[in-house]
Amino acid sequence: MRTSEINPFDHGSDRHTLWEMLVRRDIDAFLAVDWAAVEADFAAEAFFAVDARFQGNPDQWTLGFPDLDSYRDCWLAQAREFAATEWAEDVRAALFDATDLTRIEVRGEVALLHKKFDGSLKRADGGVVPLRWITLYHCRKTGGRWRITGFTGFLPPAMHQDASHTPAKRIPQGASQHVSAGPYSPVLEVDAAKLVVICGQAAILRDGSVKGDTIEEQAEVTLDNCETQLARAGCTFADVFKVNVYLTNLEDWPRFNTVYARRMPEPRPVRTAVGTRLLPGLIVEIEMWAVQPVAGASRPESCQNTA
Repeated sequence: MRTSEINPFDHGSDRHTLWEMLVRRDIDAFLAVDWAAVEADFAAEAFFAVDARFQGNPDQWTLGFPDLDSYRDCWLAQAREFAATEWAEDVRAALFDATDLTRIEVRGEVALLHKKFDGSLKRADGGVVPLRWITLYHCRKTGGRWRITGFTGFLPPAMHQDASHTPAKRIPQGASQHVSAGPYSPVLEVDAAKLVVICGQAAILRDGSVKGDTIEEQAEVTLDNCETQLARAGCTFADVFKVNVYLTNLEDWPRFNTVYARRMPEPRPVRTAVGTRLLPGLIVEIEMWAVQPVAGASRPESCQNTA
C-alpha cells in the first residue's frame, strides 16, 4: 500500500472514521461513478455548500450548491467525464498522493476537516490537470454515524496563510471601464514575486495537426493548451494577469468571448485583441502572462471532493 493510502489516525477513532469517509471512500466512489457508495455520508436535510470562487474576499463567495441533489448531479457529471478521459498514469494513486487530510478538529459530535490538494493528473494526450485547492468540510455525528453537513470549497492559496496576505492580482479600488467591455479587467495590480510567460498557443495537437474548424472548437483546444503549459509551471488560469488574443476574423470575437468567459475565473486578466493573419488552418492564437502562486497553494476545478 502506498504511504498516501495509509490512514494517519488511530483505528477506531473519530478522525480515522472521518479520514476513511472523505479520502478513501470518496476517491473510490468517484472513480467508480458510484454515488450510492457515498450517499449515506451526507446529511441531506442540512446540506449546502459554498463556492469561494478562488477569492480571498468572502464578499465574492456564492452559494454553490443549495441542496444535496444539486451537488449529487454535479458530482455524477464530473465522475462520468473523469471516467471517460484517457489518463497517462494511475489516477487512483495520483489522487491519494495529491490529498492531504491531516488536520481534523473534533469537538463532541461536530467536526471541521481541512482537506488540501497539491498535485496533478497527466492525460494521455499530454495535458496536465492541476489539483491544487483547499476545502473545509463540516460534519456532524448523528445516529452514531458521521455525516457531511456541508463544505466551503474552491478556497484560494492565501486562505491557509497569514490573514494579511493579499491576492497576487487584484482590481484597484474605483477602477471601471466602458459599458461595452468584454470579459476582462480594465487594470490589475500584480504582486510579481515570480512571473510565468507562455508562448502563443493555438489549436494544435501534439502530432502537429490542427483540431477544430469553428472558433468555439479552436478556442477550447487553445485554452486547453494554455492550461497545460501553465500547469507545468505550477499555475492555473486563476494566476493569469495578462492575455493577448489574435484572431483571423474579428467578427468571431463575440463567440470567442463566450468560451473565454466560461473558462477564465475572476478577476479576469487584462487583455488585448488583435486581428491578424495566422498560420494555415488557425483562426485563434493566445499568449498569457501569470504570477506563480506560493508553493503548496491549491485550487479546485470541479465540484467533486476528489478532483
